[in-house]
Amino acid sequence: FLEFFAWGLLTTPMLTVLHETFPQHTFLMNGLIQGVKGLLSFMSAPLIGALSDVWGRRSFLLVTVFFTCAPIPLMRLSPWWYFAMISMSGAFSVTFSVIFAYVADVTDERERSTAYGLVSATFAASLVTSPAIGAYLSAWYGDNLVVLLATLIALADICFILLAVPESLPDKMRLNTWGAPISWEQADPFTSLRKVGQDSTVLLICITVFLSYLPEAGQYSSFFLYLRQVINFSSTTIAVFIGVVGILSIVAQTLLLTLLMRTLGNKNTVLLGLGFQILQLAWYGFGSEPWMMWAAGAVAAMSSITFPAVSALVSQSADPDKQGVVQGMITGIRGLCNGLGPALYGFIFFLFNVELNSMDPIQGDFNIDPLPLHSPTERALIPGPPFLLGACTVVVAFLVALFIPEKPSCSSSSSQLSLSDNDEETPPTASDEDFEPLLQDSIV
Repeated sequence: FLEFFAWGLLTTPMLTVLHETFPQHTFLMNGLIQGVKGLLSFMSAPLIGALSDVWGRRSFLLVTVFFTCAPIPLMRLSPWWYFAMISMSGAFSVTFSVIFAYVADVTDERERSTAYGLVSATFAASLVTSPAIGAYLSAWYGDNLVVLLATLIALADICFILLAVPESLPDKMRLNTWGAPISWEQADPFTSLRKVGQDSTVLLICITVFLSYLPEAGQYSSFFLYLRQVINFSSTTIAVFIGVVGILSIVAQTLLLTLLMRTLGNKNTVLLGLGFQILQLAWYGFGSEPWMMWAAGAVAAMSSITFPAVSALVSQSADPDKQGVVQGMITGIRGLCNGLGPALYGFIFFLFNVELNSMDPIQGDFNIDPLPLHSPTERALIPGPPFLLGACTVVVAFLVALFIPEKPSCSSSSSQLSLSDNDEETPPTASDEDFEPLLQDSIV
């Protein structure tokens, strides 16, 4: 929560700094910076996942959070160093990989989908208020205060891990593997991709993740820039938009996800999420009016159920001591998408001449109403070409997901994943699966 809250505060200052530093081809440069970061996290995710299986999660949680937040203070000190550091921090910014392995350590298989939903919802919750707070402080007190506040929150996060977060990996599991050499095979990012091909179920899940997350990664990197420039939202409107979508995402990833997992099952929940994603990307692609963005945003919140459902699907099929590797595999594929997606979106915006002309009219305007478009010539037939291309790739992901076996860990043998060949546990019965222990907890 704290890590993403710190970055959420910087939404408005980030757009300003990005435009000031790269007045020409802002979308393209944004795509390249995020692309380098994503490719580096793809290269490092399996190694960090494998090391955390041996040395424990807590130390790697500390490392990943520290390096993810390291660029924040540089935003006002030196924009060039800031963007260079963002690119380089990709090597360690794989917090999700360690977090999901941590969750797998401390939960039973039955309650894991709910737990993953809660983790993803926390990510959404951190973005509900932070962009609005960042925009407000930036308007009244300037960007420097926002950067200072984000830096302090990042430091608080590091202190919290040091003082309050316990180690999740059982001692006996660590003692058995302590000092054991990490083979090159475990650290090689392409090994995990080669492993993917050994088993048809994992292959299908991973292709689905790649095709559905590629457009999502591109959308994350350029969407606020797109809202500001092409749809002409003001800073405040963007902040309110993120907040509303965030609140809807929390509802989707907690209450709705659990309900769907119980009634429809894991696979059908993934398919439903992909269906929502196709709809929202197509709407973003063709939509030129502000109300269309709001409607598509609501659909986007519904599509956020896909990733926790996919994580649960993969996690069910892996051994307890292989959770870091298997989540590292999925995070690695997401990292590859984080590299290719933003670069692809930036390039397509560049090809279709969707460019950032000026941010001046928006800087001083903090009305909730979006500003009128500059001129009729800016209204293209397809305002957002990359979003439309993204919708097409998610259609392919949907078709691939149809072939994923219904229940890889329950109705099928537990050796369906190459990672769990030696899994001797008996699969839970249907009645067990319907029972979600986390939901019985009144605090949750």
